[in-house]
Amino acid sequence: MKKTVPCLWLGLSLLLLLFLSDSPPAPPEKGVSPAASRAETGSWIVKWKTSVDPAFLRESRILDRNSDLGTIVARPAAGENVREWLNRWKSSGDVQFFQANHRFRVAMTPNDPFLVKQSYLKQIHAEEAWDEARGNTSIVIAVVDTGIDLNHSELKANLVDGVNLLNPQLPPQDDNGHGTNIAGILAASGNNDKGVSGLLWNARIMPIKALEADGTGSEAKLGEGIRYAVDHGAKIVVLSLGLNKYTPYMSEIVQYAEDHGVLLVAATGNEGSAVKYPAAYPTVLAVGGMTPDKQADDRSNFGPELDLVAPMEVFTTAKNGGYEYKDGTSMAAPQAAAVAALVWGQHPEMKPYQIRNLLKQTAEDLGEPGWDPHTGYGLLRADRAIAADYEEGMDEPNNSKAEAKVLQLSKAVTAEISGSGDQDWFWVDSPYAGSLHVQVKPLSGSGDLRLTFEPKGGQTPTVYQEGLEQGIDLPLPVGRSYLQIDAEHMPADGVLDYEIITQPTIGPDPFEDNDKSYKSYVLPAKSQQIQGTFDHENDEDWFLFPASTAGKLRLHLGVDSARMDPVLTIQRKGEKPITVDRNGDGKDEESPILDILPGEYYIRIANAPEYVYPVWGQYTLELDYVEAMTDPNEPNDKPYEATPITSDATIEGVLNEQGDEDWFTLEIEKKSLVRIRLNSMTRNQQISLVILDQYINELARKVNQPESEDMDIDRTLEEGTYYIRLFANETLPNLRYIIGFQADPVVGGYADIFGHWAMNDILRMSSEGIVEGYGDLYFRPDELITREQAAALLARALKLPSGKGVNFSDLPPGHWSYGDVSRVVQEGVMDGYPDGSFRPGSYLTRREMAVLLARSLNLLPAFPQNSPFADVPLQDWAAGELAALKESGWIDGYADGTFRPDKNTTRAEFIHVVSLMLKR
Repeated sequence: MKKTVPCLWLGLSLLLLLFLSDSPPAPPEKGVSPAASRAETGSWIVKWKTSVDPAFLRESRILDRNSDLGTIVARPAAGENVREWLNRWKSSGDVQFFQANHRFRVAMTPNDPFLVKQSYLKQIHAEEAWDEARGNTSIVIAVVDTGIDLNHSELKANLVDGVNLLNPQLPPQDDNGHGTNIAGILAASGNNDKGVSGLLWNARIMPIKALEADGTGSEAKLGEGIRYAVDHGAKIVVLSLGLNKYTPYMSEIVQYAEDHGVLLVAATGNEGSAVKYPAAYPTVLAVGGMTPDKQADDRSNFGPELDLVAPMEVFTTAKNGGYEYKDGTSMAAPQAAAVAALVWGQHPEMKPYQIRNLLKQTAEDLGEPGWDPHTGYGLLRADRAIAADYEEGMDEPNNSKAEAKVLQLSKAVTAEISGSGDQDWFWVDSPYAGSLHVQVKPLSGSGDLRLTFEPKGGQTPTVYQEGLEQGIDLPLPVGRSYLQIDAEHMPADGVLDYEIITQPTIGPDPFEDNDKSYKSYVLPAKSQQIQGTFDHENDEDWFLFPASTAGKLRLHLGVDSARMDPVLTIQRKGEKPITVDRNGDGKDEESPILDILPGEYYIRIANAPEYVYPVWGQYTLELDYVEAMTDPNEPNDKPYEATPITSDATIEGVLNEQGDEDWFTLEIEKKSLVRIRLNSMTRNQQISLVILDQYINELARKVNQPESEDMDIDRTLEEGTYYIRLFANETLPNLRYIIGFQADPVVGGYADIFGHWAMNDILRMSSEGIVEGYGDLYFRPDELITREQAAALLARALKLPSGKGVNFSDLPPGHWSYGDVSRVVQEGVMDGYPDGSFRPGSYLTRREMAVLLARSLNLLPAFPQNSPFADVPLQDWAAGELAALKESGWIDGYADGTFRPDKNTTRAEFIHVVSLMLKR
């Protein structure tokens, strides 16, 4: 069980980014969005379908006209509301197109020699972004990590004073390297003909050392580092670190940063599991990792809190003035932070939530369309973030249930209601049953927000208006539920911006209330699997397993989230408990095999002590229980103790303990095909089945798969004595099984004709080369015979000469039966069908068999006055042949007077008829 705060993966870095920009634009007028502010300083190209609307000329400042192209370059006239102007004329039916008048410049590529190694910069399109902005020195970037190499030639020009929280008397010098890696991605000096280029060529980086030389640190120091950064003017904080548990301490620190207008950017972690904290907190931009081929990296943590991804593999600055390749989501997070700083340099009026939204809005969609739990909103795109206009309603259009967009759980999402009739629809997919805490807060505009919740299962939707800002709790079933947001009492053309924050909580499992031993949930005394949850603070689950007999017990505890550190305890009533704990987040726990006696056994499942809060996840407890059993065949552990077993009989046995073997002996009276069958009564065991001769030489061996309960071995054995050896390769003993064998004597090379009513006919004709089996010791006498097989048999039995080629649509010359069919057709024994086919694979009917017999005997059809059989009318095409055969005594129908002419013929039946014909 853990006693200290877990080591932080790859390092605990907190980066506060500062970007260089030219003189920042003037702040926007009150009530104007950042997009409108940007548009006000720009211009638009407009092309009209016919003539220019005079109202447009009155409301616009015309900057340029091109009569050849029919275009006008314009911007809003002084005093015009930019947003209203844009919306009105973009939607005009008289406008052919309306677009921003983009600016171009020579592409800016730095001259740093190691730029070729920084492939990640091309993946996020950094060079295109540098055409617009290359730095930001108007804000501070704090790197809360292992420190920074303060003397690195690529970094020192971009550093400002920081602090060493571990030893305030010393400078924040990096003694690990992780912080220096982060700083290089952020702001290695660009275009200086040296080393690498940071995303920010010029910046103000504040080093804050909060981690030890081994890359670990305490949560308290991490919180101190964030607070120091906020209090000393940082604007962006990047956290390349993580813990698996939620804590109120870190939650308060994160909220403090948000309240002070500071953007936190955090890496999700590298375990391929749940998103770590602080990335999982609602107001933190959570950045995962991507492979060079734009796939979600398997190592990158994922889940509902993931916002976007960036490349994990980088080439960056290293301590002691060097450079190195590094990977991990720690390297992805500072890329997002740097792009955020570039945007903030151009639009200092934007708020942290708007920066987060803009980076998500402009991400390159990967994986499933839209947001998904493995790539979030997609790949970070620096070029798009710099060039795009910010849209408050990033999920539009979502005005109906059919257009509903995903609502990230545990995240702060912003949207807008535009007009009194507008509504926003969202959906949430929940893998667990529980509750959903929802806060809906207005950000700007007027109106009364309203939430309608439509849970999975077709229940009646519920409308909520009171308490939305403080938060309401909704029942959350498994599956997809819908939320609708709209507003009352707002102007018809008004705009209401709002924020929605969701926090799911797992529901109680079906075994609650079982937090104490005396409340233990009683389980049935058998092997089983159960699933449980930790749904409240300090939750622990107790179970009682009543063993009525002695036996073996093994427990396996698995979890589906790294946010659990499970501890398993087993205790027989009145005895000392056994605790199993691998001391690892998300690690399965498995008990040894326990020899248990009759009595009551308590099982306790809990999270490690530091995991006191509810967890969004569940555990699975598997119990393998095998009662102590006696084996009536013991002792049979050696060949000389082998238990005799006879054909077609079965014996039940038990492998009593690890290392036990069971031996059996069988006598084979004549050469036979022997099939040994084994059925295991216990799954998940690997069992070996071995056949040996009388000298204990191994003849055959088979090992089953653990998930399979049955297996068999087929082997041809000569007359003599043989042994079967059976043993388990796994660890759980007391394996009950059933074993038996069947011996089919091999006669004439076949193992399936001994005792058959047509055995003599088959042996005779097989010895003469007229018929043959299938090459696997099987003749299959009761299998239906096909027309091609019948033709081959007759051609050989009648010794027909080679015939001329035949021309049937479905019998090419290369077909195996082509020659035999040609012979029987030439002799008039068989023929085809009126459509030109022979149908070689069709089964032979009793009617066709009778006709073949008559023709082979040269027996002319009779002309009966009455039907020869009750089910063969005079009009039947074979009535004459059947009548002649019946009159000659060759055939006789069934006792009910029928012949059943359409019934198919078996191989044995046809061979018998031909055999009789050859004996005439």
